Amino acid sequence: MCHSSPVLTVALAVLTGLVALADWTAVVRERKDLETWLKPAVLVLLILTVVAAGALGHTAGVWLAVALVLGLVGDVALLDDTVESRFITGLAAFLVGHLAYVVCFVILGLTMGWWLAGGIAVMVVALAVGNGVLPGAMREDGWALVVPIAVYMAVIAAMTITAWLTQEWWIAVGASIFVVSDSSLAINKFVKPFRGARPLIMTTYHVGQALIAVGVLVLLGS
Repeated sequence: MCHSSPVLTVALAVLTGLVALADWTAVVRERKDLETWLKPAVLVLLILTVVAAGALGHTAGVWLAVALVLGLVGDVALLDDTVESRFITGLAAFLVGHLAYVVCFVILGLTMGWWLAGGIAVMVVALAVGNGVLPGAMREDGWALVVPIAVYMAVIAAMTITAWLTQEWWIAVGASIFVVSDSSLAINKFVKPFRGARPLIMTTYHVGQALIAVGVLVLLGS
């Protein structure tokens, strides 16, 4: 059993937030030299926070940590997503990370009801907004890129729907914000670059991950 350390957990959570703010500032100012260190640091601190909160004492908490570690791997790979091999590596890491979230949510317990409609609604909107992503990926590199992206979209849909089925608002909102981040990244990369894309992608990514972690910890403590 892994015991929690409330004081350390709060201190790490505050530090995580401060480093995230620093990373967002670096993104806005286009300081890639700072982003290289700050972006992974946010996930490292978030992982340490859930560990300090005692997450590893629960099976669902272990899967939460696995998902966050895979997010960290994806972050490092996508520090330069202009290189196709790094983009595919990052995509694969996040795909498996979403599967880890699905396992986490299933262990926490899923309940059908109107929450299912919420998860489906989020994905319907995301697919409608990003309807040009797969055609854009096809133009860029054909089926070699379309297939993994399509699989990724299916997996993040499963993650989002199961997140809502936990009936925990923190998790449901966090997963939905994560979808905003991924959709923004895909649209900016494969459909049409838009102003403010990178700050939007990064802030929603960090907030989404953090809210999911909070929600899981809330359920583990209840």
